[in-house]
Amino acid sequence: MAKTTRKSKASSAKLSWDQRTELVGIKLLLQPQEDFTVPPHYTTELHSWLLDQVRRMDFELSSYLHDGQSEKPFTVSNLSSNMTSHNRPLRDPRKGAQTLSANQQYEWTITLLSQSVIQWAQQWLQTPPTEIRLRSGVLNIVDWQFALPATTYAQLLKSSEQEPILTLSFLTPTSFRRKGNHLPLPLPFNLFHSYLRRWNDFSGDAVDQDDFLDWLDEGTVILRHHLQTAKVSAGKSGSVTGFIGSVQLGLTAKAKQEPDFVQQWLALGQLAPYCGTGHKTTFGLGQTRLGWQDEPTPVPVTPLQSIVTQRIQELTELFIAQRKRTGGDRAIQISETWATILARREVGESLQAIAEDLQMPYETAKTYSKLARKALRE
Repeated sequence: MAKTTRKSKASSAKLSWDQRTELVGIKLLLQPQEDFTVPPHYTTELHSWLLDQVRRMDFELSSYLHDGQSEKPFTVSNLSSNMTSHNRPLRDPRKGAQTLSANQQYEWTITLLSQSVIQWAQQWLQTPPTEIRLRSGVLNIVDWQFALPATTYAQLLKSSEQEPILTLSFLTPTSFRRKGNHLPLPLPFNLFHSYLRRWNDFSGDAVDQDDFLDWLDEGTVILRHHLQTAKVSAGKSGSVTGFIGSVQLGLTAKAKQEPDFVQQWLALGQLAPYCGTGHKTTFGLGQTRLGWQDEPTPVPVTPLQSIVTQRIQELTELFIAQRKRTGGDRAIQISETWATILARREVGESLQAIAEDLQMPYETAKTYSKLARKALRE
């Protein structure tokens, strides 16, 4: 049975930072008001909640965060406490639904990467919200903490005077886009290209991308790694194949002869926990920390999520095969969208919720659902 609903107590953030701050990580400690289940795509609801908090105070900033074509100056994590799979879920007749317990607390991390969002957050935390309302339930905000210290890009550069070795751990599936596909490998070029894009967008001290990446590609070596792949549902499209685990990187003797590049290389490594790695970092993927974790922690994938992910892949391949005459990225994108909508409808998700997650009009989602069902019958 669900627990008695608990009213949210007043929560004080008690977090502040210097006006020059450009980077910070904030951790929220959350507790459900009562037991409830969340869908595999619940990080899209956390993403939407945060953007709505921005919209209430700064509509222009919210529009930029939602629609801007540049790098996103924030990331959000998934909920870090273990998800439990039950044979008899609390509110969901389907087996294997993800369950949040009123008797547990969950951590959720937000990182901010530019002064504009830092300034908004400073004002936001003057009267912080006391709860997070998702479609499936309410999470009380029990406490606010620093997840990563408040700092600046210049301070990251100054603090990078050390032995040129970097150890990075990827806590959630991490992937890159390459030629329309996922690349689930921590290749140094892709890692640092990911970090450099954020640095050049938000630091105010842009680095010549071509020169740096040429040096990096020649001089960075993987010293050791312990990795595994994982496929999960994430963001607006179907599934993402990524890697989790740890990698340690070093530099060749020749590369060490370029001290400015070495300093920048180390600074970008220090940036990684703030900006995340790869794509879909605003939907919980690519969560990165410094240091080595002994064993990759298996991604909590419930039977339901696994079924949805597998079904999306099957349907995508089917729809692509049907559209092989048209070909191209557009055909692949449409096939993935149709597959995502149909797979999520098959497990009982509402069309309205799917449309909101995919950020498309309800009528468009309805049309796509009909077209996908028709294609499936052919």
